[in-house]
Amino acid sequence: MSMEANRETEDILVRRLGPADLEPVIALDAKILGRRREEFYKLKLKAALAETGMEVSLAAELDGGFVGFLLAKVYYGEFGMMERVAVLDAMGVHPDFKGRGIGSALIDQLRTNLLGLGIAKLQTEVSWQNLEMLSFFNHEGFEPAARLCLDLDLEKTRTS
Repeated sequence: MSMEANRETEDILVRRLGPADLEPVIALDAKILGRRREEFYKLKLKAALAETGMEVSLAAELDGGFVGFLLAKVYYGEFGMMERVAVLDAMGVHPDFKGRGIGSALIDQLRTNLLGLGIAKLQTEVSWQNLEMLSFFNHEGFEPAARLCLDLDLEKTRTS
């Protein structure tokens, strides 16, 4: 990593997501996806803020501006597994600031926070066609899971 990249990464402030971040999260997600998911983020942020003291949903600022976020949750046994695991539900980096280490800074802080809570595994899902996110997650050390995610189209499989 060049000295300039290190300097930029050091200027990124990663902090806990707060109630005032709801609209910036919704707006940034809409900028990335082209549509607003207001109810989704209202519910996710409400749940994230209810987990007092567990800093697993984070915001990133650069030069005082909101430039990224991630929403994660800790589970204490899912799908028959007994180990505690964190799940990364959503993540976004402002398109004008991609390539400046914001996503990596968010993941690094999340990693630190989770390890401090005694949680050693972080899981997420990504579309097979989303090559940009697949590349990012690969860069951050994610690997394909040893399990399959299954979907059931309820309309197509309706028997009545």
